[in-house]
Amino acid sequence: MTEYAKPIKRRKIKGDAAWGYAFIAVALLVFAMFTLYPVISALIISFQQYKPRGSEFVGFENYTATFKDSLFWKAVVNTIVYTVLTVPVSLLLSFAVSIMILPLKKKMQTVFKAVYYLPAVASGVALSLVWLWIFDPMPVGIFNKVTSFFGLGTHNWLGSSAYAMFSLVLMAWLSSHGTSIIIYLAALLGIDGSYYEAAELDGASFLQKLWYIVVPCLKPTTLFLLVTGVIGSFQVFQNAYLMTGGGPDNATTMVGLLIFNNAFKYFEFGKAAAQSLVLAAIIALISVIQFKFLGKDVEY
Repeated sequence: MTEYAKPIKRRKIKGDAAWGYAFIAVALLVFAMFTLYPVISALIISFQQYKPRGSEFVGFENYTATFKDSLFWKAVVNTIVYTVLTVPVSLLLSFAVSIMILPLKKKMQTVFKAVYYLPAVASGVALSLVWLWIFDPMPVGIFNKVTSFFGLGTHNWLGSSAYAMFSLVLMAWLSSHGTSIIIYLAALLGIDGSYYEAAELDGASFLQKLWYIVVPCLKPTTLFLLVTGVIGSFQVFQNAYLMTGGGPDNATTMVGLLIFNNAFKYFEFGKAAAQSLVLAAIIALISVIQFKFLGKDVEY
């Protein structure tokens, strides 16, 4: 019986594996068409100079031009500044809102989660138009009305190099926290209530429970949101394109916007592909550093 059981078991394992591959075939096909193929194409194009009737191989010329391009490095600095100013504050705001929603009843939690997630469902173009109206330099702009009320005067928020980046950062602070709030709230609901009970028996205050129980238990969630937030922030394009167009004086030109302009405005597809791969390398390096220094004591 033992001799005949082994082949049957092996055939069963092979059959299960075949069914597994069949179920993920569609996902693999979509990944290959819309992710793997574009990445390989970008890698090939980065070594070429685009021509309508056949591209020309130029070696590392596009990469050399990228590293010598002062505008590219200015865009990198702008992107880093935007990331440093937006991601930590956005995480802190999302965490604070999640803490405030947690004590509410389940129905009210659902209401607030829907309210905060609604901007993520709305069109980014529509939201940008609303913010353009808020930052309108004329007296009709809401933000200028607020600053005038407090005696701070009016400013051309999007047309001044001194205020344009701050305007984009403020827009990020006050919108698009829905996903982080929902993830944080789910993680908070997953914390064992016995931890709080033990802390209350020891006379721990709210802040002590927050610091010694909640923060350590949410480390994996915070690391995940931090890494994905930095990746998304380095790829920011829509806000800069619709709100300022990268101006004034390239004060809000991000790497994503620069790549778009090189590809679809100047038709330098080879240079744009090289810049996109350099950006991918920078994001990968930052992600590795984050996992190395922030994920040491994180358990999944």
